[in-house]
Amino acid sequence: MKIFKKRGEMTHFQMLSEIAKNEPNLKQKDLAERIGITIQAVSENIKGLIENGYIKSKDGRSPYTITPKGLDKLKKDAISLRKYSDETLEIMTHYKTIWPAIAGENLFKGDIVGLYMEDGLLYADNKKHTASAEVLEDTEEGFDVPLNQMNGTINIDSGQVIIIVVPPIKDGGSRVSNIDLVKDIYNGGYTEWGLKSLDKVAAIGTISHVIANALNIPIDIEYAAGPASVACSKKGLNVMLLVIGNMVKNVTKTLEKDNVRYNIVDIKKE
Repeated sequence: MKIFKKRGEMTHFQMLSEIAKNEPNLKQKDLAERIGITIQAVSENIKGLIENGYIKSKDGRSPYTITPKGLDKLKKDAISLRKYSDETLEIMTHYKTIWPAIAGENLFKGDIVGLYMEDGLLYADNKKHTASAEVLEDTEEGFDVPLNQMNGTINIDSGQVIIIVVPPIKDGGSRVSNIDLVKDIYNGGYTEWGLKSLDKVAAIGTISHVIANALNIPIDIEYAAGPASVACSKKGLNVMLLVIGNMVKNVTKTLEKDNVRYNIVDIKKE
Protein backbone atom coordinates (compact mmCIF):
# COMPACT_ATOMS: atom_id res chain seq x y z
CA MET A 1 0.00 0.00 0.00
CA LYS A 2 1.49 3.30 -1.15
CA ILE A 3 1.09 5.41 1.99
CA PHE A 4 2.78 2.73 4.08
CA LYS A 5 5.76 2.17 1.81
CA LYS A 6 7.72 5.39 2.23
CA ARG A 7 8.92 6.53 5.61
CA GLY A 8 6.91 9.47 6.89
CA GLU A 9 4.07 9.14 4.37
CA MET A 10 1.53 8.23 7.03
CA THR A 11 2.63 11.23 9.09
CA HIS A 12 2.17 13.45 6.02
CA PHE A 13 -1.30 12.00 5.56
CA GLN A 14 -2.25 12.74 9.17
CA MET A 15 -0.87 16.28 9.05
CA LEU A 16 -2.62 17.07 5.78
CA SER A 17 -5.86 15.73 7.29
CA GLU A 18 -5.55 18.11 10.24
CA ILE A 19 -4.54 21.10 8.09
CA ALA A 20 -7.44 20.41 5.70
CA LYS A 21 -9.85 21.23 8.53
CA ASN A 22 -8.91 24.90 7.97
CA GLU A 23 -8.32 25.72 11.61
CA PRO A 24 -6.68 29.18 11.54
CA ASN A 25 -5.10 28.80 14.98
CA LEU A 26 -3.65 25.35 14.37
CA LYS A 27 -0.06 25.36 15.64
CA GLN A 28 2.79 22.89 15.51
CA LYS A 29 2.17 22.02 19.16
CA ASP A 30 -1.43 21.07 18.31
CA LEU A 31 -0.27 18.87 15.43
CA ALA A 32 2.29 17.16 17.65
CA GLU A 33 -0.33 16.32 20.30
CA ARG A 34 -2.93 15.07 17.82
CA ILE A 35 -0.56 12.89 15.81
CA GLY A 36 1.62 11.74 18.69
CA ILE A 37 5.02 12.98 17.50
CA THR A 38 7.46 15.62 18.74
CA ILE A 39 7.23 19.30 17.81
CA GLN A 40 10.64 18.93 16.12
CA ALA A 41 9.25 16.13 13.94
CA VAL A 42 6.25 18.30 13.07
CA SER A 43 8.56 21.13 12.03
CA GLU A 44 10.61 18.85 9.78
CA ASN A 45 7.47 17.42 8.15
CA ILE A 46 6.03 20.90 7.63
CA LYS A 47 9.14 21.81 5.65
CA GLY A 48 8.74 18.73 3.49
CA LEU A 49 5.05 19.41 2.82
CA ILE A 50 5.84 23.00 1.82
CA GLU A 51 8.73 21.94 -0.44
CA ASN A 52 6.47 19.42 -2.20
CA GLY A 53 3.79 22.05 -2.71
CA TYR A 54 1.18 20.33 -0.54
CA ILE A 55 0.67 23.23 1.88
CA LYS A 56 1.36 26.95 2.00
CA SER A 57 2.71 28.86 4.99
CA LYS A 58 4.38 32.11 5.80
CA ASP A 59 7.90 31.43 7.10
CA GLY A 60 6.89 27.85 7.96
CA ARG A 61 4.51 28.98 10.68
CA SER A 62 0.75 28.91 11.12
CA PRO A 63 -1.68 29.51 9.63
CA TYR A 64 -1.15 26.55 7.30
CA THR A 65 -3.21 26.20 4.12
CA ILE A 66 -3.54 23.04 2.07
CA THR A 67 -3.03 23.52 -1.68
CA PRO A 68 -5.03 21.90 -4.51
CA LYS A 69 -2.07 19.56 -4.99
CA GLY A 70 -2.22 18.69 -1.30
CA LEU A 71 -5.97 18.06 -1.46
CA ASP A 72 -5.48 15.73 -4.40
CA LYS A 73 -2.80 13.77 -2.53
CA LEU A 74 -4.93 13.61 0.62
CA LYS A 75 -7.92 12.28 -1.32
CA LYS A 76 -5.89 9.60 -3.11
CA ASP A 77 -4.23 8.45 0.11
CA ALA A 78 -7.57 8.39 1.95
CA ILE A 79 -9.09 6.20 -0.77
CA SER A 80 -6.06 3.90 -0.62
CA LEU A 81 -6.31 3.68 3.18
CA ARG A 82 -10.05 2.94 3.02
CA LYS A 83 -9.49 0.19 0.46
CA TYR A 84 -6.78 -1.36 2.63
CA SER A 85 -9.02 -1.21 5.72
CA ASP A 86 -11.97 -2.73 3.86
CA GLU A 87 -9.81 -5.63 2.65
CA THR A 88 -8.52 -6.22 6.17
CA LEU A 89 -12.03 -6.21 7.65
CA GLU A 90 -13.19 -8.63 4.96
CA ILE A 91 -10.36 -11.02 5.82
CA MET A 92 -11.12 -10.76 9.55
CA THR A 93 -14.80 -11.50 8.92
CA HIS A 94 -13.84 -14.47 6.74
CA TYR A 95 -11.65 -16.01 9.42
CA LYS A 96 -14.16 -15.29 12.14
CA THR A 97 -17.08 -17.03 10.43
CA ILE A 98 -15.36 -20.06 8.90
CA TRP A 99 -14.44 -22.91 11.23
CA PRO A 100 -12.59 -26.17 10.58
CA ALA A 101 -13.70 -29.62 11.65
CA ILE A 102 -12.76 -33.17 10.71
CA ALA A 103 -15.17 -34.83 8.31
CA GLY A 104 -16.58 -37.96 9.95
CA GLU A 105 -17.75 -39.11 6.52
CA ASN A 106 -17.80 -37.75 2.97
CA LEU A 107 -19.49 -34.34 3.08
CA PHE A 108 -20.71 -32.09 0.30
CA LYS A 109 -21.06 -28.36 -0.18
CA GLY A 110 -24.37 -27.13 1.20
CA ASP A 111 -24.87 -30.05 3.60
CA ILE A 112 -26.19 -29.14 7.04
CA VAL A 113 -24.15 -31.34 9.34
CA GLY A 114 -24.03 -32.17 13.02
CA LEU A 115 -21.02 -31.30 15.18
CA TYR A 116 -19.51 -33.27 18.04
CA MET A 117 -16.25 -33.57 19.99
CA GLU A 118 -14.15 -36.73 20.01
CA ASP A 119 -10.69 -37.07 21.56
CA GLY A 120 -10.58 -33.30 21.96
CA LEU A 121 -11.22 -32.60 18.26
CA LEU A 122 -14.25 -31.20 16.46
CA TYR A 123 -15.97 -33.57 14.00
CA ALA A 124 -18.81 -33.16 11.54
CA ASP A 125 -21.12 -35.79 10.06
CA ASN A 126 -24.67 -36.19 8.77
CA LYS A 127 -26.05 -37.44 12.08
CA LYS A 128 -28.15 -35.30 14.39
CA HIS A 129 -26.21 -33.62 17.21
CA THR A 130 -26.77 -30.68 19.55
CA ALA A 131 -24.90 -28.33 17.21
CA SER A 132 -24.95 -27.93 13.45
CA ALA A 133 -23.23 -26.04 10.63
CA GLU A 134 -23.18 -25.67 6.86
CA VAL A 135 -20.46 -27.29 4.72
CA LEU A 136 -18.67 -24.87 2.39
CA GLU A 137 -16.64 -27.33 0.27
CA ASP A 138 -16.89 -30.99 -0.73
CA THR A 139 -14.67 -32.91 1.71
CA GLU A 140 -13.61 -36.55 1.97
CA GLU A 141 -13.84 -38.44 5.24
CA GLY A 142 -10.93 -37.72 7.57
CA PHE A 143 -10.00 -34.38 6.00
CA ASP A 144 -10.58 -30.84 7.28
CA VAL A 145 -13.94 -29.43 6.27
CA PRO A 146 -14.70 -25.66 6.25
CA LEU A 147 -17.94 -24.74 8.02
CA ASN A 148 -20.02 -21.67 8.72
CA GLN A 149 -23.50 -20.83 10.02
CA MET A 150 -22.80 -22.69 13.24
CA ASN A 151 -25.80 -23.14 15.54
CA GLY A 152 -26.48 -24.84 18.84
CA THR A 153 -24.15 -25.93 21.62
CA ILE A 154 -21.51 -28.64 21.46
CA ASN A 155 -21.80 -30.74 24.60
CA ILE A 156 -18.44 -31.32 26.25
CA ASP A 157 -18.02 -33.07 29.58
CA SER A 158 -14.94 -31.55 31.17
CA GLY A 159 -12.12 -33.96 31.78
CA GLN A 160 -10.16 -34.33 34.99
CA VAL A 161 -6.55 -34.79 35.98
CA ILE A 162 -5.10 -37.64 38.00
CA ILE A 163 -1.98 -36.29 39.68
CA ILE A 164 0.57 -39.01 40.40
CA VAL A 165 2.92 -37.69 43.08
CA VAL A 166 6.42 -39.08 42.45
CA PRO A 167 8.97 -39.08 45.28
CA PRO A 168 11.94 -36.74 44.67
CA ILE A 169 15.41 -38.23 44.35
CA LYS A 170 16.36 -37.23 47.89
CA ASP A 171 13.53 -39.46 49.15
CA GLY A 172 14.46 -42.39 46.92
CA GLY A 173 12.89 -41.50 43.57
CA SER A 174 11.74 -44.45 41.48
CA ARG A 175 13.29 -46.92 43.94
CA VAL A 176 10.60 -46.18 46.52
CA SER A 177 7.77 -45.70 44.01
CA ASN A 178 4.86 -48.09 43.61
CA ILE A 179 5.06 -48.27 39.84
CA ASP A 180 2.51 -51.12 39.74
CA LEU A 181 -0.05 -48.63 41.05
CA VAL A 182 0.83 -46.26 38.20
CA LYS A 183 0.33 -49.09 35.72
CA ASP A 184 -3.01 -49.97 37.31
CA ILE A 185 -4.22 -46.36 37.02
CA TYR A 186 -3.04 -46.12 33.44
CA ASN A 187 -4.89 -49.30 32.52
CA GLY A 188 -8.16 -47.98 33.95
CA GLY A 189 -8.00 -49.38 37.44
CA TYR A 190 -9.62 -46.30 38.99
CA THR A 191 -13.03 -46.33 37.31
CA GLU A 192 -14.66 -45.44 40.66
CA TRP A 193 -13.53 -41.85 39.99
CA GLY A 194 -15.90 -41.72 37.06
CA LEU A 195 -13.14 -42.06 34.48
CA LYS A 196 -13.96 -44.02 31.36
CA SER A 197 -10.43 -43.67 30.05
CA LEU A 198 -7.16 -41.80 30.33
CA ASP A 199 -6.60 -39.85 27.15
CA LYS A 200 -3.25 -38.16 27.72
CA VAL A 201 -0.16 -38.68 29.85
CA ALA A 202 1.91 -35.74 31.09
CA ALA A 203 5.23 -35.92 32.93
CA ILE A 204 7.17 -33.33 34.90
CA GLY A 205 10.69 -34.16 36.02
CA THR A 206 13.31 -36.80 35.27
CA ILE A 207 11.96 -39.42 37.67
CA SER A 208 8.48 -39.13 36.18
CA HIS A 209 9.96 -39.92 32.78
CA VAL A 210 11.91 -42.85 34.22
CA ILE A 211 8.74 -44.40 35.65
CA ALA A 212 6.74 -43.88 32.45
CA ASN A 213 9.54 -45.38 30.36
CA ALA A 214 9.84 -48.37 32.70
CA LEU A 215 6.14 -49.09 32.18
CA ASN A 216 6.26 -48.41 28.42
CA ILE A 217 3.73 -45.62 28.90
CA PRO A 218 3.98 -43.05 26.08
CA ILE A 219 4.27 -39.46 27.26
CA ASP A 220 2.09 -37.01 25.34
CA ILE A 221 2.93 -33.83 27.25
CA GLU A 222 6.43 -32.96 28.41
CA TYR A 223 6.44 -29.17 28.60
CA ALA A 224 4.03 -26.71 30.25
CA ALA A 225 2.23 -29.75 31.63
CA GLY A 226 0.00 -27.75 33.98
CA PRO A 227 -1.51 -25.39 31.37
CA ALA A 228 -1.61 -28.23 28.83
CA SER A 229 -3.61 -30.36 31.27
CA VAL A 230 -6.06 -27.49 31.70
CA ALA A 231 -6.46 -27.22 27.92
CA CYS A 232 -7.05 -30.97 27.66
CA SER A 233 -9.68 -30.87 30.39
CA LYS A 234 -11.56 -28.08 28.64
CA LYS A 235 -11.81 -30.36 25.60
CA GLY A 236 -13.13 -33.27 27.63
CA LEU A 237 -9.86 -35.21 27.90
CA ASN A 238 -8.65 -36.96 31.04
CA VAL A 239 -4.98 -36.62 31.92
CA MET A 240 -2.64 -38.68 34.07
CA LEU A 241 0.04 -36.27 35.27
CA LEU A 242 3.21 -37.62 36.85
CA VAL A 243 4.87 -34.88 38.87
CA ILE A 244 7.68 -34.70 41.42
CA GLY A 245 6.37 -34.03 44.91
CA ASN A 246 7.82 -30.55 45.36
CA MET A 247 6.14 -29.37 42.15
CA VAL A 248 2.63 -30.51 43.05
CA LYS A 249 1.64 -27.23 44.66
CA ASN A 250 2.25 -25.23 41.49
CA VAL A 251 0.35 -27.75 39.40
CA THR A 252 -2.72 -27.81 41.65
CA LYS A 253 -2.71 -24.01 41.77
CA THR A 254 -2.86 -23.92 37.97
CA LEU A 255 -5.70 -26.45 37.87
CA GLU A 256 -7.72 -24.74 40.59
CA LYS A 257 -7.42 -21.39 38.85
CA ASP A 258 -9.33 -22.85 35.88
CA ASN A 259 -11.69 -24.98 38.01
CA VAL A 260 -10.29 -28.25 36.70
CA ARG A 261 -11.21 -31.33 38.73
CA TYR A 262 -8.29 -33.39 39.96
CA ASN A 263 -7.39 -36.27 42.25
CA ILE A 264 -4.02 -36.85 43.88
CA VAL A 265 -2.32 -40.23 44.33
CA ASP A 266 0.97 -40.48 46.22
CA ILE A 267 2.88 -43.51 44.90
CA LYS A 268 5.63 -43.53 47.54
CA LYS A 269 5.75 -46.94 49.18
CA GLU A 270 4.99 -47.06 52.88
